[in-house]
Amino acid sequence: METQSSESPVRTAHLPQVTEPRNPGMELDLDWVRAVQVNTSAVERRAATLPGRRSVKKDYQAAWLLKAITLIDLTTLSGDDTVGRVRRLCAKARQPVASATLQTLDMPPITTGAVCVYHDMIETAVDALKGTGIPVAAVSTGFPAGLSPFHLRVAEIEESVKAGAEEIDIVISRRHVLSGDWQALYDEMKAFRVACGDAHVKAILATGELGSLRNVARASLVCMMAGADFIKTSTGKESVNATLPVSLVMIRAIRDYYDRTGYRVGYKPAGGISKAKDALVYLSLIKDELGDRWLEPDLFRFGASSLLGDIERQLEHFVTGAYSAGYRHSMG
Repeated sequence: METQSSESPVRTAHLPQVTEPRNPGMELDLDWVRAVQVNTSAVERRAATLPGRRSVKKDYQAAWLLKAITLIDLTTLSGDDTVGRVRRLCAKARQPVASATLQTLDMPPITTGAVCVYHDMIETAVDALKGTGIPVAAVSTGFPAGLSPFHLRVAEIEESVKAGAEEIDIVISRRHVLSGDWQALYDEMKAFRVACGDAHVKAILATGELGSLRNVARASLVCMMAGADFIKTSTGKESVNATLPVSLVMIRAIRDYYDRTGYRVGYKPAGGISKAKDALVYLSLIKDELGDRWLEPDLFRFGASSLLGDIERQLEHFVTGAYSAGYRHSMG
């Protein structure tokens, strides 16, 4: 497998709009949407082979893991979030790896891709990240169920943007997908995109609640047609979150959209990705299916918190030959 050298520089976080033209969307093409089919058996077979087919070791593994850190949306979405916890999380985002480890690896400082919080914590996060270039992402539109009144969901986006969020993670209405009302999904997503203004919008499909991989593929396409900058698997609150079959379907929809329109849309798997080895599988899948351009923070993110701790432990093992205790890598 061709992969990034351990000597390659790891880019620090940057705002998505700096490097890639935004997806402007297009008119809803129902013929295209209805023509989308998914061979579930073939997708599941391909996904089942991924963990065993791609393996990187030693210097190469360390390089991939450092890359993965720059792609993490470091997240706290708990009812007991406090100002102190969010500030500690932001400090972790600013320096996710111990300086001594980076020096041993001859690496410059790196940051995570973003910090993701509820609306109420946006101002705290923005203040804590001032001057770093790390964007604040906010979950919105009645997260996680998306069942609040429509005008309140739109207003929530507008308030989060006003508070300083540069990325908005919205949740779609699953009922539109389950009933095949693609026009309603398109109109909803388009309204959310307009409310975001210059802030980038990530469309959370909650794939574990969509019923089939075909629905996942069609919902992905409709959201991109409506102007989504990213499509995202899950809220992290469903019983089934990011999986490899779902990821394969979504990134192939991204590839099809790019082939037809020339616009790149980002991908964010979220929920249940907590081990460094899982991150390596997802990165190799993106490299295989979409290419190296998607291995940058403006086009790929992990929605995670505990993932960073495990990556830190793996890097420390690479440097020292010993695993550190998990409590040494707390997030907040």
